[in-house]
This record gives sequence, C-alpha cells and structure tokens, in this order.
Amino acid sequence: MGIVKISDSLHEEVRKNSAVMERSINSQAEFWMKIGRLAEQNPTLSYTDILEREMINQNVASARLVNE
Repeated sequence: MGIVKISDSLHEEVRKNSAVMERSINSQAEFWMKIGRLAEQNPTLSYTDILEREMINQNVASARLVNE
C-alpha cells in the first residue's frame, strides 16, 4: 500500500462524497481513481457504460427502475 498526496480541497471533496456514497474516504478515492483510469483508457465510453461493464465483469446482477 502506498501513500498518495492530494490537495486539501480534493481531500475535502472525497470526504464529502464518501459520506454520501457510504464509503470510507480511501474507498471513495480508490473508486474515483479506478473509474478515472478506465475512462482515460476507454475515452468513447460513458460513465454508465464503464459501470455496466464493471458490473458484468464482477457478475453483479443489475436492477432497472421503470417509470410508471
């Protein structure tokens, strides 16, 4: 495990988002880094496409909400 230095303002954004997403600060930062890396390597994919592919790769069943 390594240490990554980030600005205080970015750390604050990670902290706030981690509370909303119910992740630890480290887990939130890791999630953003992973998605950011995948987005850079796959510039034609949307955020939704990336998440859907990751869910398929991990055999996660997705649930679709339907407007009634």
